[in-house]
Parts: sequence; structure tokens; C-alpha cells
Amino acid sequence: MNILFVVSQQQDWPADIPGVTVIPAQTYLMDPAYGDTNTATKVFNLCNTYRYQSQGYYVSLLAEARGHQPVPDVQAMKDLQSETLVQDISEKLGDLIECSFARTADDFVDLNLYFGHDADQHHQPLSEQLFKLLRTPVLHARFERANAHWHLCSIFAGSVRDIPPHQQPCATQAAIDYLKEQKIRSNAPPSKKPSLAILHDPQRKESPSNPEALKKFLEAAELLGMHAELITPKEARHVTSFDALFIRDTTNVNHYTYQLSRQAIDAGMVVIDDPDSILRCTNKIYLNELLARHHIPTPETMVVHKGNVEQIVSTLGLPCILKQPDGAFSAGVMKIESEQELLTKVNELLKESELVLAQEYLPTDFDWRIGVLDQRPLFVCKYYMAPGHWQIIKHEHQRMSEGRTEALSVGEAPDDVVRIAVQAANLMGDGFYGVDLKQVGVQCYVIEINDNPNVDAGNEDAVLSDALYREVMGVFRKRIDARKGSVLP
Repeated sequence: MNILFVVSQQQDWPADIPGVTVIPAQTYLMDPAYGDTNTATKVFNLCNTYRYQSQGYYVSLLAEARGHQPVPDVQAMKDLQSETLVQDISEKLGDLIECSFARTADDFVDLNLYFGHDADQHHQPLSEQLFKLLRTPVLHARFERANAHWHLCSIFAGSVRDIPPHQQPCATQAAIDYLKEQKIRSNAPPSKKPSLAILHDPQRKESPSNPEALKKFLEAAELLGMHAELITPKEARHVTSFDALFIRDTTNVNHYTYQLSRQAIDAGMVVIDDPDSILRCTNKIYLNELLARHHIPTPETMVVHKGNVEQIVSTLGLPCILKQPDGAFSAGVMKIESEQELLTKVNELLKESELVLAQEYLPTDFDWRIGVLDQRPLFVCKYYMAPGHWQIIKHEHQRMSEGRTEALSVGEAPDDVVRIAVQAANLMGDGFYGVDLKQVGVQCYVIEINDNPNVDAGNEDAVLSDALYREVMGVFRKRIDARKGSVLP
């Protein structure tokens, strides 16, 4: 297995470890050799920041797309940025904190942790547990004594470039030891009854399902012997009392839906869509990497950073499309007509994200939408462009207009459209996905894969009618029963 230590700058990790290759983040992100390799690879992300959409963030995101098992992974990065991090970690550590410092005379202790090893070698069991919980190579934690009890006060990811010289041998040895003894954790409590929470936000204008569709999901669940309830974000704290969660609110990694999905998965629930699907689908950089790696046809695409902006026009021509990595409902997608507009817009996007996406412009009258559930095609639609616009949704002056939707049977769509859509969706997982494709002549191109796809009464259900809702609920019932070892009545 190839072991990669990915750093912000080559000199950030000066130690030489046999079997480990140290490379700069820019090289890992942009060099095709690291995207196309079929060799088993593990990436240790030692960049100096894991901030959302920073270079370090994209290292782990693309490592996941490439199957490179990053440490930390993107979920660990999200954990580190949680407002309740100290509370959550304290609860998970329990009495270990008190036991670790029972004989400590000082009123505070700072731990410097390298791959789960305490640099001062005084609190190793506690250090190992912190590393298991946060899966981050360099951690700094402060514990303090107050009212005769020890408490975790702060914990955050550190940078390898800031390791003091006298601790560098310890950090190197810790990395060597960790490479010898990796462990995997898993937990999945069984569910107790066939109940389903359908999450929706009645205050949100852009919703994946209209009220009539939500009603039909409830009716279908009842027909299949399940108890289903609509819950809102305010009621989401009770979600673990159900066996399954169906998310019908617009998802994003930096959003409560992602955290709730993770919480439900951790509680052993059936979840559609699961946090991995949300993570994979909501970032277009990840999608581009994964589709390219598996030779799924897409429009000509560039991953844009500050160093290659001048190459966009020569590569893609004009007009071209710019995409922010995590836009939804056609937001954050711009058609660029001129070089001046290109420079203005791409610089705006690069202020928010280290990487953005540029694609060739492929004008079509409609986009294909293939709904894929449980790795099988469920429905087919043509989404026509909004009147007088080049997208299916037009955002203008805080108003939104949409093109019409035409539903077809799966058999009416071209075989290649359905085949490529299912192939692309199955790279995401086994949840519920909406694959958007453009067809130019006989060639099909995947534009996006969406988790949590639209199902609106009168649109996507126009062919299957109530059977569409029963199909979706049937997958939930099948998965709940599989976890409980029961049989569908």
C-alpha cells in the first residue's frame, strides 16, 4: 500500500519514514498520477488547516473520492468545527478524564498529541481515546481542574509545521507506530419498531417534495405497515426514537441535515440519504473526481485554482460554466460570456473556496433526470429549461421560475441515458439519487448527481402515480426488517 503524507508545503514534514511519500497538497490535488492510480493508497492529511473548502479540506474530500482512506476524513473535520465539540468529547471520555489526572498537582494540563501519542508520555490511554474519537494526526487539548474535578476546556487540530523541534522525534515515532497498528471501529444498534420520520421544512420555499407528495409518502408507509410522521427541524432532536429517517429538506454538508443524518446513522437507523451520500453529492469537486476516475462521460471540465485561471478560456472556450462546489437548485452555477466576466466571477468564488469547477457549455432544450433508488432506476423525467433561460431554474430578483417537467416511463428513455445514470448513481451508494444528464446527439453527459432528489406530486410521479411512493417506502420497510430480522407482512 502507498502511504502518502500530504502537507501544505514540502518542508512541513522533514522526517524520513520508510515507505512514506511526502507530497505537497497542490501536487496531490492536481497531479493526474494521484487521481488515476489503481494502487491501494492511504492518505494522511497533514495540511496546516482543515477549514471548510480550504486546500486541506479538499485533500481529504478527493482522497475519499479516490478511495484513499484519508486521516482525518471529512467527517472528522466537521466534528472538529462543531460548536458542541468539547461537550461531545467530554461525554464520550466519561471518567477517563478524572482517572488520567487524579495524581496531577497542577490545575491545568496541555496535551500535544501526535497520531494518538502524548508527547510527554504521561497520559497515553487518554491520548489514544482522543485520537480514536477525532481521527486527526495532530491534536492539542487543554484540561483544567475546577471545583475539585477535571474538565476538557478546549481541543483543536494542530499543524505539523508548528511541532517544536524537541517533539519532532516523538511525532515521527508516533506516526511509525500508528502505521503498524491501525484499528477499525463499528457500531450499529438494532432498531426496535417499524417507524419512519420524514423530515421537511415547511418554511423553506425550495423543497424536494411538495405537501401533496409528503401526504402520499405517509399513506404509502401506512399501506406497508409502518408508522410514519412528518417532523420539522424544530422536532429533529427526537429523531432517534424512530427506526428510519427520510430527509425531504435540502441538504448540505454545512447544514443541520448532514449532522442529523450522521446522528441517525450513529443510532443504527435506516437513513436516506445517509451522510456519505450527502457529502459525496453536495460537492461538485468530489463528483468530478469520482466520475472521471470511473470514466463516466461528463462535459469537458477543469478544476480551477488561483494558479490556472488563465487556462480556462483556452481549454473550455466561451461561453463556459462556473460552479461553486456546493450549490443547489441551480444556485452557484454561472454562465460566463466574456473574459472580463470570467475573471470577476472566478475570483469571487475563489475567495470562498480553494477550488471551483469550470465546464464547457452544452446548450440543450432539456436535461434528463433519472431517479435511482436502491441502485435501480425508479423514474425518468425531462426537465425543460426555464422560459428564456439556459437553466431549468431561473433565479432573478429573489424570485425563482422553473421550466416544465415531463415524466416518462423508464422504457421510454434511451438505454444509454438510463445505463449511465444508474452507473453514476451507484458510485454514491445505495440511497435515493437524481442523476442529471445532457444528451447531445447520441452522446450522453452526466451533469450532476443529487442526493435527496425532487419528488413532487404532479411531476415526477406522473407515470407511476402512487406506486412511486410505495416503491420508496418499500425500500425503507425492507431495510428496517433486515436489521430486525423480521419479514414484511
